[in-house]
Amino acid sequence: MNQKYSITRKYVKRAFCLTLLLTTFAFAQDSSGVENPYGLNALWDQGDIVSRSTLLILVTMSISSWYILITKYLEQSKLFSNSREVRDAFWKSKTLTEGIDALNKEGAFWYVATNATKSKEDHVGELARQVPLSTWIEMAFNRSFEEIQAQLSIGLAFLATVGSTAPFIGLFGTVWGIYHALTAIGIAGQASIDKVAGPVGESLIMTALGLAVAVPAVLSYNWLVRRNKSAMAQVHSFSADLEKVLLGGTKPS
Repeated sequence: MNQKYSITRKYVKRAFCLTLLLTTFAFAQDSSGVENPYGLNALWDQGDIVSRSTLLILVTMSISSWYILITKYLEQSKLFSNSREVRDAFWKSKTLTEGIDALNKEGAFWYVATNATKSKEDHVGELARQVPLSTWIEMAFNRSFEEIQAQLSIGLAFLATVGSTAPFIGLFGTVWGIYHALTAIGIAGQASIDKVAGPVGESLIMTALGLAVAVPAVLSYNWLVRRNKSAMAQVHSFSADLEKVLLGGTKPS
């Protein structure tokens, strides 16, 4: 099976540009306000290699999570749009070949229908005929389902990983900030506010960033998984109707 079910490049480019726009807006500073000595700029300027690395990891996780969310949403939307094409064009066609030609050739339904019809044509020879035609076609369907499901699941494991690890990465930054606060107290010999405000503020920012990265990733993961199940249910329904036609039945009413 040489055909690949994948999202188009234009959707990826649009999603990437939108992700960069959202990220730039989220981290933009208000130039009209007074400079905050304990903000993100101060955290970067005054932080050491550990705190900067922790911040970069969290920012990278956040950008990647939003990028995956947008691209998977566009991919799923395309599949749902193809489902409407099946109802509007495929089953209204006069022949199976005409119906397949009416489908989007980059969509999951076209991929399933093409593989199924090809498997029926390949059901020749003594060895192949030892397998019933219905089972042979079902095997082709199952292979298509697995490939489509694998395509839809790309990136979801990363979202789950971000959701489970980002709070702990933020916690690490918190601990590191508290360590700096205690070091500043030890050097100064007194626990004055100006000595501990910076490191403590750094630790609180890390905690907030860890949660801000983890919560959207978890919500996105659950939402995308639920939409994947709905999308695959439509693919399974289409394949069940198509199997009847391939086995000599009639179109579903």
